[in-house]
Amino acid sequence: RMEGQGSYTLPTGTEYRGALRDGMFDGEGELLFPNGGRYRAVWHRGVPTQGKYTFADGLEYKDKKWHYCDGYDRRFYTEICSGLKPAGISQLTNLDPPKKIPEGCYDCGDGFYNPETRVIVDYKLRFLRNADDDEHEWIIRTCRKAWDETIEQKPNP
Repeated sequence: RMEGQGSYTLPTGTEYRGALRDGMFDGEGELLFPNGGRYRAVWHRGVPTQGKYTFADGLEYKDKKWHYCDGYDRRFYTEICSGLKPAGISQLTNLDPPKKIPEGCYDCGDGFYNPETRVIVDYKLRFLRNADDDEHEWIIRTCRKAWDETIEQKPNP
């Protein structure tokens, strides 16, 4: 079994770096996710006892008084760090410019969702997960969808 300091890569591409005991995460260590996020924690027999998640862009998740992108403060993290764009220039996602959404799909924050197949892929089009009914409904209700019609401005005669 794994013992001491080391790293272990899961089949999903997530990597653990840190202390191991008897084949389990035990002590200080972090999970490095393929999307760039990381979870640093103190582990006891494979279970985190305290930890902190940091998104790829540096935003730290807080489980109490979380005001990021909610009704209290609708700015994206890049807008909080760099300021708002001038009037008339919209920022649609935290990524600027936003990724082009494949036809018929939705941008669900960590990738694209196809409601016909109920599959979510990352921004490099690699499989992430299948959406359950709750996630499907949430994505359809709240996320940006690819344009499904072309709008052209017609010149005045």
